[in-house]
Amino acid sequence: MLTNSELRRMARESLQGNWVNAVLGVFIYGVILSALSYIPFIGWIGTIVITGPLTFGLYGYFLGTVRGELTSVGNLFDGFNNNRFGNTLVLNLVSSIFIFLWSLLLVVPGIIAALSYSQAYFIMRDNPEMPALDALRQSKEMMNGHKTRLFMLFLSFIGWIVLGMIPLGLGMFWVQPYIYAAMAAFYEELKNQNVATPYTEAPRSYTL
Repeated sequence: MLTNSELRRMARESLQGNWVNAVLGVFIYGVILSALSYIPFIGWIGTIVITGPLTFGLYGYFLGTVRGELTSVGNLFDGFNNNRFGNTLVLNLVSSIFIFLWSLLLVVPGIIAALSYSQAYFIMRDNPEMPALDALRQSKEMMNGHKTRLFMLFLSFIGWIVLGMIPLGLGMFWVQPYIYAAMAAFYEELKNQNVATPYTEAPRSYTL
């Protein structure tokens, strides 16, 4: 089982020679969502519609980068493919609703829910035809016994986040790709441990 430092090392190695595209991808992702948030009403609807596909593309880009695949900023828009748009839209909506409902209980249940569903975009990237609810179900199964590990991985970036915020927050454009790449490395490790099971059609039922 890889340590946090080893996962971060994998992330740094995958970003060597890819930093420009990684930073540009995160920048474009942030600009699109931020710009929409300033448009009254229509922007709110637009944010709901495109957040899932954009996030799918962002996660897919970093997963491909960690795997040594040929990636480009254009991968950010992979979620807008006709075969993926609906599933990624539903994935964002359903996961947001589930996390919100758990957060109503207290902050901690909300964090646990977010960690449970954290692998869903990666799983869907590996299984493009997978329905959103199945991706969430597999993520929940995959993260069983691993939520604390991922939480500690996030905590290990606190120092980098503080440094990234110092020059008017501009450093976060480098810190965020580092975090996303580490998340992809975390998923890749779990998958290689056979924690992730192959996708099979499941009954259409789901529990929080």
